[in-house]
Parts: sequence; structure tokens; C-alpha cells
Amino acid sequence: MDQMGKSTEPKLFDVTILGAGPTGMFGAFYAGMREMSCKLIDALPQAGGQITALYPTKKIFDTPGFPTVVGKELVENLFEQASQWDTKFALGERAETLRRVPAPAGEPDEECWVIGTTKGDHYSRAVIIAAGIGAFRPVKLPNEDVNRFEGKGLDYFVRDIEKFADKRVLIVGGGDSAVDWALAADPIAEHVTLIHRRPGFRAHDTSVNKLDQSGVEVRIRHELRELQGDGQVERAVIFDNQTDEETTIDVDAIILALGFKADLGPIRTWGLETIGRRYVRVNNKMETNLPKVYAAGDLALQEGLEPLNLIVVGYGQVTVAVNYAYVAIKPGEKVFPGHSSEKMADR
Repeated sequence: MDQMGKSTEPKLFDVTILGAGPTGMFGAFYAGMREMSCKLIDALPQAGGQITALYPTKKIFDTPGFPTVVGKELVENLFEQASQWDTKFALGERAETLRRVPAPAGEPDEECWVIGTTKGDHYSRAVIIAAGIGAFRPVKLPNEDVNRFEGKGLDYFVRDIEKFADKRVLIVGGGDSAVDWALAADPIAEHVTLIHRRPGFRAHDTSVNKLDQSGVEVRIRHELRELQGDGQVERAVIFDNQTDEETTIDVDAIILALGFKADLGPIRTWGLETIGRRYVRVNNKMETNLPKVYAAGDLALQEGLEPLNLIVVGYGQVTVAVNYAYVAIKPGEKVFPGHSSEKMADR
């Protein structure tokens, strides 16, 4: 605010990043390194993306510089890193439209992008879409008897692992989340049972090896048939999907870690070239088919490549996007920004 109480926020930003998860926040930091004005927009009320929404207390093992870090601590560090520049955050705003328009009055005579959100319009010379997997919702079992216990002992997201202390926990699933939550609950729960409908797990090899050495009871080729209880889950009926033999176990809590259904949502209406329902097509500069619009992170995919939905991949992709956005809005400048040690030494 200036001395007259009016907002001094610029009307037109150099770059606006859609998505305040790890990829978006690191992109904002890098934009600051290049002395670009930057705004971050996210539909969630807090920064952190999927980490904040889904697993804030989960340990993350594959982020450079941290042998292990809890999700919310990583988010706090990324937020601090991005905020050392004059980054603007517009949280709790869902991006709904993207249009090419003349720059607002008082700005240089040029075309820019306007992002329409649930709260207003945001103008930007370049846009980086780092919206993770887009809109997502948990995969549920086609079993109303099971799903009626939602919020009554049955969870799809784990925001606080301590809620499972001294409880009998059943986890259903075979991916990273299922295995990671089983390992996280094992030291504090009374007992942890993990069931998976197939023999193999779709999780990191190191995590599966730890699972084999843990106290978690693992039952492969088992599925959940029924939950029982008087207003709160008390028992689970599981069955062997080869013999159909049923087993009833006492449980206090259920975690259904079956994955998520993702969709690009409004992003699909912006004229972007897509691959399937989940991915925005990019080239090796992270450019989309729209001028000065880039994509990075889980929703960005180059033709012919397999998706690698890892935080570290997002860091690299958004760094590429920021540097090419820089030369797109400042013709004649160099893509290579110089080394960070040189930039930070000037501060």
C-alpha cells in the first residue's frame, strides 16, 4: 500500500504461475532470480498443492538436499524461498478462463494474457501452468456399504498421522501412498494391516523393502468387502479374491489409498493442446501451443515420453519454463541466467 492507502501491486505481471505447489513455488523463486515480477494463483486457501491437501505429515525422501523431510516442512521452506522476492500470492482463487487481450491502461502497448478467477482478473505477459494433476478426487470403491463410513473412521486423505496412534488400522491399496502410510502408521498404531488385490506393489523399491521388514501385516490378493460398526467403523470383512474366503478383522480406522481421478477442469477449455484427459502437450522449452504460455510439473508432457510425476522433475521443468519465458517477454536477452551464487551475492 502507498501513503494514500492505494494498492501498489502492478496491474501487469511479467509471469503468473497457476498452482502454488512445489513446482509453482520454485518457479516463483526462479522468476525472482531473473528479476521478473511474479504472481502465484491457486484454488486452495494455502500454498503447498497436493502436499498440503493430501499428505502434510508424510515423509518425502526424493527431494534434493533433504535425506528426509515432512511434507509441511518442505512447503514452509519453499514458501520462504519464493517469498524472499516480492512474489504476490492469490490463494483461494480458482483459475477459470485464459484470454489474450490488450495490456491494461497505463502499461506498455502490447498484448498480454488475462486470467479470470473466481475473484477477479489477473494480467500477465507470460503464464506458467503448474497446476499439478488438476482437479482431483479420490477413487472410491463401488460399494455403498463401505462408503457410508466416510468420516466415521474411513479416510481417503491423511492430514495427521498421529490420529492413528494406538489404533487398529486397515490400509487398502498398492501404490506409494498405501505403502508409505502403512510404514508411517506402523510405529504408532496398535496394529496395521495392508491389503492389496494383486501380488506386486506399485511403490518405490526401497519402500517395499522397508515394508517387508516392518511389523505391518500384508495380505496380497485381498480386497475389502464390507465395513461394520454402530455409527463408527469397528470391523472390516476382507476376502481372498482367488478363493473368496472371508476374514473379519477388528479395526478402528480405514485408509482407502486407491489413487485419484484427475481432470484438467477449466484448463481444457483454454485452447491448449492436450494428451488424454490429464496432460498438456509441451515441447522441450516447456512451451504449449499458446504464445508465452508454458506448463510444468505433473500435467506437462512431451510427445513420446512417459510421465514422471516427481517433485524433482517439476523443479527442473519450471526452471526451463521461467528462463524461456524471460527471453520471450524480453527479446534479445539470454536464456542462461548465470549462477545463483552470483545473483544472491548481490543482495
